[in-house]
Amino acid sequence: MSAVSTAIVSAKGAARWQAGHPWIYRTDVYDEPRDSAGIVSVADRRGRHLGQALYSPKSEIRLRLLTRGREPIDAGWWGGRIAARAARRAGIAATAYRIVHAEGDGLPSLVVDRYGPYVVAQLLSAGIEQARADVVAGIRTALAPAGLLLRNDVAIRRHEGLPLEVVPVFGTVPDAVEVEEDGIRYLAAPRTGQKTGAFLDQRENRALVARHAGPGRALDLFAYHGSFALHLARRATTVTAVDSSGEALARGAENASLNGLANITWREANAFDLARELERRDETFDTVVLDPPAFAKTKQSVPRALAGYKEINLRAMRLLSSGGVLFTCSCSYHVNRAVFAEMLADAARDSGRRLELVALTGAGRDHPELVNVPETGYLKGVLLRAVD
Repeated sequence: MSAVSTAIVSAKGAARWQAGHPWIYRTDVYDEPRDSAGIVSVADRRGRHLGQALYSPKSEIRLRLLTRGREPIDAGWWGGRIAARAARRAGIAATAYRIVHAEGDGLPSLVVDRYGPYVVAQLLSAGIEQARADVVAGIRTALAPAGLLLRNDVAIRRHEGLPLEVVPVFGTVPDAVEVEEDGIRYLAAPRTGQKTGAFLDQRENRALVARHAGPGRALDLFAYHGSFALHLARRATTVTAVDSSGEALARGAENASLNGLANITWREANAFDLARELERRDETFDTVVLDPPAFAKTKQSVPRALAGYKEINLRAMRLLSSGGVLFTCSCSYHVNRAVFAEMLADAARDSGRRLELVALTGAGRDHPELVNVPETGYLKGVLLRAVD
């Protein structure tokens, strides 16, 4: 698909691109294309060509930069760039990983994940939706999957005026796909699971925690399908995996069976309530993992989210045995690293524990974070050790 219309943007909008951020907002667009969503040329008020972008007429993010050049953006263009991103993932010790991480990979609003021989993708803007045929052709050429599924059921599509849908494109992508990471097997759910079927961004953090886990008892709160619990079970004597979803825990138990692990107890409970109960009983654990869902969906919800983060981290710190390790994280973009660290310091003071900082982490290397695109840095993790 080639650009057929031109958007004229302000100096402020042009400066954002110059500074390395791919978005131009509605308020910085002077003259919008007459055509519908799609790929457009972008120029400043003097007529200087700035690049080509995805155009979304109903979104606050009107333009997402694709290229500063004038080359045709067709199936070959998409295929070449997807293949280049796949090459960067060479050497990842897993059969499930992200190939295209949207803005982090310079292909805004496009997510492409591999699950063994299958691919699950997401088209997250009206602009890229109009390029669907070329994007699909590019995926097919670059990756040659046995099947392709579009998980276009993400709420952000509503802001683009797009329907939420799960669309089989070609081949047959099964309801469950067995994948492997670092010697651990688990079942991903491409049609119904979180994100595109599994939490791929925590892969390297799971391996990190397993290396530092103690040999005694482990506690995995917000366990979902048990991805952390499975890794912990190879080191710990016993693991308690806690989640509020019985269905998620049932999938976790299946994953444990796949690996011949019989030392995990799957417990359906509210993590906050159970942590308080365990503290009242003076129970301790050598390893605790906190991987909660995003508590802050908006800027306005940050204060309440921080209260929740502090509460659960305070309880976890008090549950740690001497020398024990706590891995805690937040996937709330609106809670940045500095604010998250300050919250942990407050929780540590209130817990009365001395906690050594072992590691600061983010998402795995297949989820690249750009320092001049802060939106790509949503996941932050901290590994702590009790030294009192």
